[in-house]
Amino acid sequence: MREYSVPAVVTVGPTENCTDAVFRNAAEEPDVVVFARRRDGVWQDVSAREFLEEVVAVAKGLVAAGVQAGDRVALMSKTRYEWTLCDYAIWVCGGVTVPVYETSSPEQVEWIMADSGVVAAFVETGDHAATVATVRDRLPHLREVWRLDNGAVATLSANGAHVADGLIEERRAGIGSSSLATVIYTSGTTGRPKGCELTHGNFVFDARNATGEGLRELFSSDASTLLFIPLAHVFARLIQVGCVENRVRMGHGPDAKNLLADLATFRPTFILSVPRVFEKVFNTARQKAHGEGKGRIFDAAAGTAIAYSEARDAGGVGIGVRLRHMLFDRLVYGKLRSALGGRVRYAVSGGAPLGARLGHFFRGIGVTVLEGYGLTETTAAATVNLPQALKIGTVGRPIPGGGVKIAEDGEVLLRGGHIFVGYWNNPAATEEVLDPDGWFHTGDLGELDADGFLRLTGRKKEIIVTAGGKNVAPAVLEDRLRSHYLISQCMVVGDQQPFIGSLITLDPDTLPGWAEEKGKAGRTAKELKDDPDLLAEIQQVVDDANKAVSKAEAIKKFRILDVDFTEAGGQLTPTLKLKRTVVLKDFGQEIEALYS
Repeated sequence: MREYSVPAVVTVGPTENCTDAVFRNAAEEPDVVVFARRRDGVWQDVSAREFLEEVVAVAKGLVAAGVQAGDRVALMSKTRYEWTLCDYAIWVCGGVTVPVYETSSPEQVEWIMADSGVVAAFVETGDHAATVATVRDRLPHLREVWRLDNGAVATLSANGAHVADGLIEERRAGIGSSSLATVIYTSGTTGRPKGCELTHGNFVFDARNATGEGLRELFSSDASTLLFIPLAHVFARLIQVGCVENRVRMGHGPDAKNLLADLATFRPTFILSVPRVFEKVFNTARQKAHGEGKGRIFDAAAGTAIAYSEARDAGGVGIGVRLRHMLFDRLVYGKLRSALGGRVRYAVSGGAPLGARLGHFFRGIGVTVLEGYGLTETTAAATVNLPQALKIGTVGRPIPGGGVKIAEDGEVLLRGGHIFVGYWNNPAATEEVLDPDGWFHTGDLGELDADGFLRLTGRKKEIIVTAGGKNVAPAVLEDRLRSHYLISQCMVVGDQQPFIGSLITLDPDTLPGWAEEKGKAGRTAKELKDDPDLLAEIQQVVDDANKAVSKAEAIKKFRILDVDFTEAGGQLTPTLKLKRTVVLKDFGQEIEALYS
């Protein structure tokens, strides 16, 4: 099958926008809890009425500060309640939000704020303000910078108290579904980030069709979620809009170090994350069990969870697997679910392929991971697995109102009301990816099965061509390698070389436990990277990964590095995507050594 489309369930009228839900919620159910904010270590509920009042107060402050309809306003902060509050306030006053990752360098901040022409910026901390200050003389349009941790919300609310309600309604009336809502800059894996123009209609269409219809079981009236991935990422932003649209209680978890504690007290019914987080949950639990002498029990429980999930897809679970599953549910699975707060039944995964093994493991322990697929240019969700339509190992079918087509060269094309308008100030780049029929050319490679489920196989620009002319998609091998608890990151190489090789980095969280188990406690990655025991274990992982590809595509040699790929080092984007050109440059000698 080369094309699959799903009819839209919900349409978006020309006058509708993202702020309508805020006003509608307060009018129809003013006391319903829509958010919970952390104050002095305690979750405090925020009603629909209270949220509306705060949003309007900040919007008035923005108007008083001179923000005009269509003006761009930057938002640079960790995921926190004020991020969402300011985002909606910017929209209510007719502005356009420009998210900036709070980990961004001065160079990245300068490019995003200068290219988009922001007139004002919210920053979270003094360090963020200092970063903006270092480049401010190259930001000619920037007039105001407000610090969230220095009373920005209260200051704006006070300064705008004199602004009439009628003016706010006037501003809101000027926003339609075709109005620009945000400019989100891509992660920049292949060059300078491009600003994706997403409209209010893009968000409302995707939120209503993906969350309100397709994922209705998750976004029910008694549902709740704790958002802990960056709101600068379009995936989190869509969930934010979906929660407001569906009146789902949402909390914010700004610090990964406190995530387990936050999950335990907030107790969400569903969560969303990227595959690396699910890998870390599995690997950390496995290492902890092995460290406590319960490794055999955990490994048997993991194997049973996977077998149980696979059997469900194969027509039925046998009595033996069922009995073992019941036993391990008491011994292992219940504890894992408790670590997520005890109420999580579903998780949504996006950003990269999860892998069938992890998908089956989590469903087997009672937390079904619904894998989806999308890009910034598609307002996040373009395809998604649903509770009632799930195929582990795929990224699901198109959302209602969306379509998927596979081009002759295997590229995935997408169409629907969630597709972006174009790239900010870059018509040439827009023309490259949007064809006259409205299909967005993703640059990803994939396959559609007979039931319309999409399976991703790689990236067009990442295809490696060996000296022998063999085309190799590195994602298949890399995903399998990263699933091992000792491996943090990896990159498959071999372009114009006689064989495929790989650079591998070690997970700093799990390596010490392995070293202690092997009688090598205290030894660092630098001291262990050539250790025979470690090389033998990684070789087994490589051999397993090679089973997924042909002999010509298999990894023949690998090198373990003594440093990790990180965002701070420049090798990873804020969404943990690999910057291949940077790795090729930074580790050129190691790659050369593979072939010398």
